[in-house]
Amino acid sequence: MSGIPRVLSIAGTDPTGGAGIHADLKTIGALGGYGMAVVTALVAQNTRGVREVHVPPVGFLTAQLDAVSDDVEIDAVKIGMLQDAAIIEVVRDWLARVRPPVVVLDPVMVATSGDRLLDAAAEDALRGLCTDADLVTPNLAELAVLTGRPVAATWDEALDAARRLHESTGTLVLLKGGHLDGADCPDALVGPVPLVGPGGVHEVAGARVATRNTHGTGCSLSSAMATLRAGGASWPDALVRAKQWLTGALAHADALHVGRGNGPVDHFHELRAPADRAWSAEVWDAAAAVRAGIEECAFVRGLGDGSLERDVFTWYLAQDARYLGEYARLLARASALAPTADEQAFWARSAQSALVEEQRLHSAHLDGRRPADPAPATTAYTDHLHASGRTYGELVAAVLPCFWIYADLGTRLTAARHETHPYDDWLAAYGDPAFAEATAQAVRIADAAAGAASAHERARMSEAFRRSAEHELRFFEAPMALVPARA
Repeated sequence: MSGIPRVLSIAGTDPTGGAGIHADLKTIGALGGYGMAVVTALVAQNTRGVREVHVPPVGFLTAQLDAVSDDVEIDAVKIGMLQDAAIIEVVRDWLARVRPPVVVLDPVMVATSGDRLLDAAAEDALRGLCTDADLVTPNLAELAVLTGRPVAATWDEALDAARRLHESTGTLVLLKGGHLDGADCPDALVGPVPLVGPGGVHEVAGARVATRNTHGTGCSLSSAMATLRAGGASWPDALVRAKQWLTGALAHADALHVGRGNGPVDHFHELRAPADRAWSAEVWDAAAAVRAGIEECAFVRGLGDGSLERDVFTWYLAQDARYLGEYARLLARASALAPTADEQAFWARSAQSALVEEQRLHSAHLDGRRPADPAPATTAYTDHLHASGRTYGELVAAVLPCFWIYADLGTRLTAARHETHPYDDWLAAYGDPAFAEATAQAVRIADAAAGAASAHERARMSEAFRRSAEHELRFFEAPMALVPARA
């Protein structure tokens, strides 16, 4: 492969530019590739729906495919809309002759309305094409058609269906959770352990973006995966980066003002970001909803005004002591990986401070008591931190929320301090200017690491920060399970 991946989209058109080959070409370019396109169908559509479809003769499709592959070395192929069985067979024959290194299939089978787009023969042909692809990216309705099962209503049902599709085709499956209900929007790779890791599932969590402008997200995600994989990323790394990019494209979609229906995503949002915008500012802003959840959760409100029940606070501190022991080990690892003597010294001091804090603040409230075992929220958080220790940048990003979120809370809650406040020592510890300065230094170090990182590692850093922030929220929510539900 060349340094710039050459990616061919085989799909239909969209005159408004939001889906099909138009979305594919934008995606490929936005993620550093060189895009090419072969048209399977000319579609008269806009943001409110499809009006008419014209399918050129299959002989012309063959001529287009051959014209490209006779002249250009193709690094990856993304396949989208294929209207009938004859077209699918032409594409299969061409793939067998050319054998591109990477083939990603987005099996367009079901309209947004829920209507089936292909007849039975075409659906059977498309199932066969799945076996020729390296990755298949169905939505939940298409996954149901491909497996002959009802549309999954839960994430576990969707995972089961994705496993069935992988087992029947031998192909890696990208399971998309966007059509499920709820605030969470996970995606997962389901396939062989050597490609995706333990259990044959590599899940990437995500939060749903509140926008109706989602036109072309399936096309864009599949072409992003093809481009990133052709550029040298592993499939799991490609999913992390693609999901980060697509989440940003959705978050900026409303600003485009394209059409009066379900508009497109902003494929080039990263190019429009200020050139001097720091990585830390991006991830801090992206975590706004999680940070708001922390501020509003009952534990933090009770901690601030002093109304938190004592047994709830001591349970939290005991879990925090468990957490800080592991956290200190991760900070020591950051010290060992740090590229400069100053950074090594900073992380070493921070590790020592975490252990001192555990002994001073926690022991004062716990009287030597500790729970027999870490709570699930504690274990989940520390497991995530240990899993994020593959590179220095990712590890720094993972530990940063424990600095930044606590310093932010300490600053916000300082006004509540008074001599008789039952948790004044906690407020003092995290509202301390010295802790604020340590946090600022940790942010500067993280920004430097992000600046030196590749695009793939920077994406992994952002994902590690996001997941740590979410674990912080769950950690604050966990103690309230001890308290009976309140109105």
